[in-house]
Amino acid sequence: MPSIDLNCDMGELPEAIADGTQEALMPSLSSVNVACGGHAGNESTMRTTIEQAKRWNLAVGAHPGYPDPANFGRLEWNLPPEILADTVFEQVLRLAEVAAHSGASITHVKPHGALYNQAARDPRIAKAVATGVAHWNRDVVLVGLAGSVALDTWKHAGFAVAAEAFADRRYEPDGSLRSRKLAEALIRDPAEAARQALRLAEKGEAQTICIHSDTPGAVEIASAVAEALRAAGIAIRPVLAYPNRGGAHPLKY
Repeated sequence: MPSIDLNCDMGELPEAIADGTQEALMPSLSSVNVACGGHAGNESTMRTTIEQAKRWNLAVGAHPGYPDPANFGRLEWNLPPEILADTVFEQVLRLAEVAAHSGASITHVKPHGALYNQAARDPRIAKAVATGVAHWNRDVVLVGLAGSVALDTWKHAGFAVAAEAFADRRYEPDGSLRSRKLAEALIRDPAEAARQALRLAEKGEAQTICIHSDTPGAVEIASAVAEALRAAGIAIRPVLAYPNRGGAHPLKY
């Protein structure tokens, strides 16, 4: 049976944790990426998110971003590589320590926001991310945009990788994500997101598909995506099932 990972960025919105929205997403998922104090998140949100993920038997990953909560990590920075590596290391280590206290372990690392997009096109930034993670642990999967330079850079650094695509984001013709500054960057209709996710899974160019927890209607989107995948005979399993299959070609839409 074909399989794919379904992941979600979490621990970013305290109100979503408090009102139950975050955990309501989890029955549809196989992995979560937990904000670890850069763009968002603190020890309390990390611990709660990890405990929720454990209840649903989900793989737990780190989601480091630029230390810029005022802009939610979505503003591009130009940090020296050693400083960028240090902040990635510090964030991942902090989450790993919280996870250890909760009896969990970190299986993967996925950069957030501007850091993710810059790493996708700039090997220097991708290498700094890898260096930061390597200071902590090399035995994790690095998750990046399918077809991007990040995946090749991380493979060259000795990491297992997973190519990622998005159910709730629109793409440009070159395979890059449409900027959130532009109209219709987000897919908010659950049926449309489900169709895109199924198309992505059937193409086989990504090993994990993301749904953002802060997309309006995220719970309904995640449920529709999971239902469509399972109805098509595609199992939903954690990203560790695909540790060596980084994407080699940009996705086209």
